[in-house]
Amino acid sequence: MLTKRDLLRSAAAIAAGAAIARPSLVMAQSYPGIIEAKNIAEEGFIYGLPLVMNYAVMHEFAVDPKSSQFKAPFNKIDNMHHVATYEDTAIVTPNSDTPYSILWLDLRAEPMVISVPAVEKERYYSVQLIDGNTYNFGYIGTRATGSDPGDYLVVGPDWKGEKPTGINQVFSSTTPFVFANFRTQLINVEDLPNVERVQAGYNVQPLSAFLKQPAPPAAPKIDFLPATTQGIKDNFFDYLDAALEFVPPTEEDEAIRAKLARIGVGPGKSFDFKDLPIAHKLEIGLGMKDGDEKVAKFAASGVKNINGWSVGSFFGDRTFYKGDWLKRAAAAKAGLYGNDAVEAMYPFTRTNATGETLDASKHNYTITFPAGQLPPVNSFWSVTMYDGKSQLLIKNPINRYLINSPMLPDTKKNEDGSHTLYIQKDSPGADKEANWLPAPNDTIYLVMRLYWPKSEAPSILPAGEGTWQPPAAVAQ
Repeated sequence: MLTKRDLLRSAAAIAAGAAIARPSLVMAQSYPGIIEAKNIAEEGFIYGLPLVMNYAVMHEFAVDPKSSQFKAPFNKIDNMHHVATYEDTAIVTPNSDTPYSILWLDLRAEPMVISVPAVEKERYYSVQLIDGNTYNFGYIGTRATGSDPGDYLVVGPDWKGEKPTGINQVFSSTTPFVFANFRTQLINVEDLPNVERVQAGYNVQPLSAFLKQPAPPAAPKIDFLPATTQGIKDNFFDYLDAALEFVPPTEEDEAIRAKLARIGVGPGKSFDFKDLPIAHKLEIGLGMKDGDEKVAKFAASGVKNINGWSVGSFFGDRTFYKGDWLKRAAAAKAGLYGNDAVEAMYPFTRTNATGETLDASKHNYTITFPAGQLPPVNSFWSVTMYDGKSQLLIKNPINRYLINSPMLPDTKKNEDGSHTLYIQKDSPGADKEANWLPAPNDTIYLVMRLYWPKSEAPSILPAGEGTWQPPAAVAQ
């Protein structure tokens, strides 16, 4: 995902004639030759893909009030009193299990305090802290901090200080802008008022307000470069410039940022693609296309194939990635803002066990969990249906986008105690409809979500090596 499905094809679009840009100085003798420029563009695309995607989502969610995906301005929580549907298109593979509360933090003026209420132990919730590098740098919630109320401080890269009195824990971001992604489990439709009560207990305030001290001067206003789908397709590196303004350099990215500077990419730069000679335009476009293909290949091969499901761990913090930009880009493309493996695992598939593409226009499918072999979790699990091309939820006649463990009491068991899910575009019949996961009249992308997976056997952990394995989708 780059934000919206069109962005997934950004590299190909650019290679076909869309654009990077450079000021006239690009023609200076220091500009690299066409082969080197192509290699830098390839590396730069891989490095920059998650940053651009994150910047675009931030712009849609928190900057542009005219965006159809706008949630709330910085440092304000938007509690969504519904789960994602086919109308939610800003992020691919959206989670439809847990109503979100969306919070974008601006930490430039001062740190911010996130407060959470007491949450009943049987209800899963989490606050995932994601910085502009797309690192998961901290968690609040059922698994990480428990179900008691608490106050947590989120600080930017320049903050120096000790943990203030009354603060449970301090989380340090590598960037001044942070996405705090709240997930609150919805047990069933009737449970929504209870979710809303939990959400009402979420709060955010500046540290000065928490300490009842005078506020520091406000941070200067930023004239953000508008992040539109078409704009990103046409000028990927222009948006990488914009994103890098808010991603301070680190020792891990020093080398790639120096290379990008050689082709004029970096904070404060601007571009004019027409100034490049045609040979450079073609080579840089090819470099980006090659980078995109490498990301897609890694996303497919950087995991273990188990019964057609790809099982692996792509998401984590700065230490987890250790400068592996390809892994980070594959994570973003597979599903931006995914959780660490200990928080949630995401087996996904587009194929059956023999590698044939799942296509509901040609086949009906079943997934059967043998008796006693449901996904092993401390919290809950789900199987969600997406359109195979866009990776978005699909409109369907029963408004069902997933089947999850809280729904099991309303589904039918087989005589041997197993559970069969029916994956098809048309109803399997009234007697089986409770077990029906509606599919598009096209290719299928399925994602399992295992929240707080068990660590003891049977377990899906360690990722790709666990004793529990997801069952295959079988054509009927």
